[in-house]
Amino acid sequence: MFTTIREFLIANIHGAYSATVITGIILAGILISAIVVYYALNYLLRGLEALVFRTPTDWDDDLINSRFLKAVAQLAPAICVRWMLLGFFGDSADSIRWLSIITSIYILVAAVRIITIFIDNLYQSMARRPKLKAYAVKGIFQMLKLIMIALGVIVCISVLIGRSPVAILTALGASAAVLSLVFKDTILGLVASIQLSANKMLQRGDWITLDKSGVNGEVIDVTLTTVKVRNWDNSVSTIPPYSLITDSFRNFQPMKQADARRVCRAVYIDVNTVRYCTAEELADLRERGWLDGIEVAEAGRMVNLQLFRRYLENYLAAHPHVRKDCMYMVRQLEPTPSGLPVELYFFSAITEWKTFEHIQAEVFDHVYAMVQLFGLRIFQTPAGTDLARVR
Repeated sequence: MFTTIREFLIANIHGAYSATVITGIILAGILISAIVVYYALNYLLRGLEALVFRTPTDWDDDLINSRFLKAVAQLAPAICVRWMLLGFFGDSADSIRWLSIITSIYILVAAVRIITIFIDNLYQSMARRPKLKAYAVKGIFQMLKLIMIALGVIVCISVLIGRSPVAILTALGASAAVLSLVFKDTILGLVASIQLSANKMLQRGDWITLDKSGVNGEVIDVTLTTVKVRNWDNSVSTIPPYSLITDSFRNFQPMKQADARRVCRAVYIDVNTVRYCTAEELADLRERGWLDGIEVAEAGRMVNLQLFRRYLENYLAAHPHVRKDCMYMVRQLEPTPSGLPVELYFFSAITEWKTFEHIQAEVFDHVYAMVQLFGLRIFQTPAGTDLARVR
């Protein structure tokens, strides 16, 4: 009784080279069959791709694209070859054992490639959705790809050496301490990526600052092992994700979403200029309209610094770019050797950097221009020219 088709053909065809000729013919037929299967399946998959593109949904277009279908088409011939080798030669043919091993490895590599391409497509599909873009999941998808590739390598090694994959995994388990040391950054990066994604702490496009690393710019990529930040000087900083978990960092994205950017800045008043206003000064300020809406005490009882603070609060209240629904105030801080700090605290309604700086400069330009009209002076450390005048 014959166990394979090849044995049956050899038994019924006589000749000195009948076994070799029959083996060559069978292999040629298998090769031709594999080529036919590849082109036939490729043609069918093109029709499937066209059908997918006609559907109203976008997810299938992202997941089942031409790259994925091409990988599937490359797997089919190998499966055909493997199936026909078993049918014609069985498992015991030493002459084609090498071909069977190569085919099995190719099937494993092609299968792993299909899975990794699908993982890539799934990530790209999520990255295109605004609602899902906020999740920093690139590191998780990279880890899934790494796991699939590692499993594929283990199975390929088991096919080459003829051992069970479980035995290889057992051997690797014995060296788990060494592997954990080698892949320490990868493991820490995976855990950090999960925490960043679950807590919505970071996403591409965020403006972050990390004082310890000197990072101040926009996040351009979040991967398994690195976070890339383009600083405002156009340099690129790469930091490990776990450093964002272990160390504190500032994310300015909520500020952009709230459309409110804080200004907290002080001017230093020369304490020697703080005094009571005269009647003439009050009359002049009232005539200019700068005391409108301010409760003013009589002359000799109104301090010029107090009057100046009330004026600035009215000025902020009337400014078109100051958020009125957020806290705004003008307060006096503890005196310093450099003068008496008067702090302006308010929120700008425009968060775009350049416009924000212009608004902030406009407010303080007005402060510097008005301070002398209230009989006050800005404290300034004497320069060399000032000392020269004293002499």
